[in-house]
Amino acid sequence: MRLREYIAKLETAGQLQRIKTKVDPKLEICEITDRISKSEGGGKALLFENTGTDYPVLMNMMGSDARMAMALGVDSLDDITKRIDSLVSGVMSPKSSLWEKLQMLPLLKDVAQWFPTRSASRGECQQVVWRGEDVDLRRLPILTSWPSDGGPFITLPMVATVDPESGTHNLGMYRMQVLDKSTTGMHWHRHKTGARHYDAYKRLGRRMPVSVALGGDPAYIYSATAPMPDNMDEMLLAGMLRQRPVKMVKCLTNELWVPADCDFVLEGYVDPMEPLVEEGPFGDHTGFYSLTDLYPRFHIEAITSRRDAIYPATIVGVPPMEDAYIAKATERIFLAPIRLAVQPEVRDLYMPIEGTAHNIALVSIAKRYLGQASKVAQGLWGAGQMMFNKYMVIAPQECNIRSSEDVMDRLSRIDARRDLIWADGILDVLDHATKSTGYGSKLAIDLTEIENFDEPMEFRVPRTAQPVGGVELFNTEFSKRWGVLILYAEREWRESVDVEAYISKNGFEDMRFVLLFDRGAAGSMRSEDLVWLAAANTDPKRDIRLYNSTIIIDARSKRPGYGDNPKRFPNVVTSHPDTIHYVDARWPEYDLGELIESPSRRYRKLWLSDGAEW
Repeated sequence: MRLREYIAKLETAGQLQRIKTKVDPKLEICEITDRISKSEGGGKALLFENTGTDYPVLMNMMGSDARMAMALGVDSLDDITKRIDSLVSGVMSPKSSLWEKLQMLPLLKDVAQWFPTRSASRGECQQVVWRGEDVDLRRLPILTSWPSDGGPFITLPMVATVDPESGTHNLGMYRMQVLDKSTTGMHWHRHKTGARHYDAYKRLGRRMPVSVALGGDPAYIYSATAPMPDNMDEMLLAGMLRQRPVKMVKCLTNELWVPADCDFVLEGYVDPMEPLVEEGPFGDHTGFYSLTDLYPRFHIEAITSRRDAIYPATIVGVPPMEDAYIAKATERIFLAPIRLAVQPEVRDLYMPIEGTAHNIALVSIAKRYLGQASKVAQGLWGAGQMMFNKYMVIAPQECNIRSSEDVMDRLSRIDARRDLIWADGILDVLDHATKSTGYGSKLAIDLTEIENFDEPMEFRVPRTAQPVGGVELFNTEFSKRWGVLILYAEREWRESVDVEAYISKNGFEDMRFVLLFDRGAAGSMRSEDLVWLAAANTDPKRDIRLYNSTIIIDARSKRPGYGDNPKRFPNVVTSHPDTIHYVDARWPEYDLGELIESPSRRYRKLWLSDGAEW
């Protein structure tokens, strides 16, 4: 399915809004899209038809449950879950007879038909060719999303590389900052396949061919984000999702292969012998800026495209955004392989939007023996991209982990000295709370040992409280039912706040959880925002302590350089007030209905400075 065909499907389904007035790819498109993507149900996909370039921009194309399913060619993501569950269980189940083995042949034949095919002719993505001096990224509507971004970034690239030692191909998604008309940064993290291929070329002392596809079937874009094993082709997943093979064509300047019907291809190379370049900052999916760091430079030798090419893009920032729905699809698609190949007792896996993919995971299991939750946590922390998870909640299968009330009812009954499982391990490179990049502590909470679950719980809290020990305000909205007390520190930052003194002096008894936030979080933050902040701003072993039976969580921003705090600490991602006012004034021109308030107004109260970092 070509991107234009997908757009037509969206429009027919009432899931697309065309914006005909001229808009600026620098900041304006992002601010408009942020408002729409955070509206009820993810809003609509947006096609910006007048970008000051020859190409329209498609945004928020997978930013709802309905559009995510449409992008993958199904009515519901559950259809894919059932399909993969059947496939994996069929392949992995023991075969006791010849007849059972023969029954597998049609299934294996179907799988074989999904493998990508290679065409000897040119593809639609090569109808227009720019080479030499014609190569100019400024001719594309590449977005600058946030005011402290290091420049324009390509945000939905499908980066094709090949392992020089094994010949295995990979298609990954790594953001690319435009450095000049023909080079970009290549932001592949140390744990990613592209970085492993780069290391192999460096050992060999050879230049690394790289090609970047943009657009085409949305199933390609999704597959490039999926946590596939290193030795499996992402286009096999795309073929399985579409139930037909992906047609691939060879690039014009290197030996790499890309989908024939994508919209753009950037062909070039990375030289591992060349010095790394500074890349960033970038307003990231964590809701905070990822700060400057050193990454390889990608040199573009040719740009090819369709004659009617559309530039696809996304923005990331404070959740919820489009990437949350992509993560939800991954959660459903890869549940069966996790359950059947890694942890057979797993019954459901849920990664709430507030966890920005890696920070929070909830798991339900078929509990059979003491210590099983610990076994599941350790196993999942060693399984693929689940190694990046920081907080995990493990519940019995009778608990609906997608119901916040069910989970909170159990959390309010935990024994803090029995039910916490601590560990150290790999974390996402983008986790800004850890002292060491990509490494820190983890915490799992075992809800499978809860007893007397049917007994009602009620916690007594005082009506008023006096500031003590650096705590200025309190919120007891969740205290009486679940024993969760929310505190806000004084405006002036101090290295330590005496939460224990505040609890004791003001008569808060038997609270299960006490969370301390910055003063800027008071008043305007929703409960979902507080969960996001608490998960993002904490390293479990450093920021969580026990006081009697109470779990105290220091979810404040971490002043760089103090104790075990990180050396740098980023700001929350928001639009600049000038951009907000500009979009407010132009709103009627966009034909998007009644004015939608900028989400950035709420989050700017969390700002620590005027730049990307504190």
